[in-house]
Amino acid sequence: MIALFVPSAHAQKLYDPGANDAEIKIGNIMPYSGPLSALSVIAKFEAAYLTALNERGGINGRKIKFISYDDAYSPPKTVEQARKLVESDEVLFLFSVLGTPTNSAIQKYTNARKIPHLFVASGATKWGDHKGFPWTIGFQPSYQTEARIFAKYVSEVKPGAKIAVFYQNDDFGKDMLNSFKERLAAGGPTIAIEESYDVSEPTIDTHVVKMKASGADTLMIFASTKYAAQTIKKTAELDWKPLRFLTYSSSFIESVIRPAGFEAAQGIISASYLKDPSDPQWNEDEGMKTFKNFYAKHVSDSVRMDDQLAGVGYSLAQTLEQVVRQCGDDLTRANIMKQAANLKDFSFDLLLPGIKVNTSPVDFYPIKQMRLMRLEGETWKLFGPAISE
Repeated sequence: MIALFVPSAHAQKLYDPGANDAEIKIGNIMPYSGPLSALSVIAKFEAAYLTALNERGGINGRKIKFISYDDAYSPPKTVEQARKLVESDEVLFLFSVLGTPTNSAIQKYTNARKIPHLFVASGATKWGDHKGFPWTIGFQPSYQTEARIFAKYVSEVKPGAKIAVFYQNDDFGKDMLNSFKERLAAGGPTIAIEESYDVSEPTIDTHVVKMKASGADTLMIFASTKYAAQTIKKTAELDWKPLRFLTYSSSFIESVIRPAGFEAAQGIISASYLKDPSDPQWNEDEGMKTFKNFYAKHVSDSVRMDDQLAGVGYSLAQTLEQVVRQCGDDLTRANIMKQAANLKDFSFDLLLPGIKVNTSPVDFYPIKQMRLMRLEGETWKLFGPAISE
């Protein structure tokens, strides 16, 4: 009879839809088609990592079922796919959905349904609103953090700069524009022109011509991959040589710099939080070795290892694994969210030295530091310490 009073909570298994003794279903939405299809490398590496994880026995004895759908970077399609994942596939949570306008379209839905909306693949500041949207959490440094770092640097090294800001006409671009302007030093650099584009435009050549005509000597490229590549290429064709800054989300060698042309991109400044697989300085780094061994064993040669997008997907998957491991046998949606907001000095293989992942119930910004880098030859060269805004 005494045994009946022994607490059993630690042995109890708790599940919400999408989890059981054998399996955890996770939903993802990615632009496998459309203008930003190059970014789907992220999901391809996530899928490969989770497949490899399953081959090792999964997480706490459960295999991961990764269900990923295409939205072509179209918000209405994102809504459709999110509803399918939640209401038809009955996933436990959504993970690494890509894009600012696309995630904005489903944020109210996921929070109303109390579906964890984890590690959004976008740097919009809104993903850190733990009070307004407690079921959504970001991952990469916010666009606000990145833009303020750029503004701080320009104010210090080029106080007389005349700046052209080229930005995507949506939440992503406006977030960067507004954060950049907020942090410019008073009496320092000035904005010569603010020029926006829409993702429906086939080319942005006329915008670049207009920005050059403004007399700007500094150019902020707050554009997604396809349009960032076009901007870099066009500035070179016009023999316009401003000091150029490129948002991290478009700093990828394979999807942006190579198509634009390495010669055209020399000297561009960006910022990062990840080690670059193409940079030989990391050849003897243990985390990089682990990543490259993973690639050799589990990834098709059709997906390039030296695309930084590969590192993004790999790192997101490692962070996801940590959260699910912390959940133990309590695989309720509430506990998934609780553990995502309880990462303490966590690191993953490709995180730059000096940077750690930290979250709390009142801090939904996992990564808050970056390091500046400059394109030299065919690789990015880091300079300066890890810095915050």
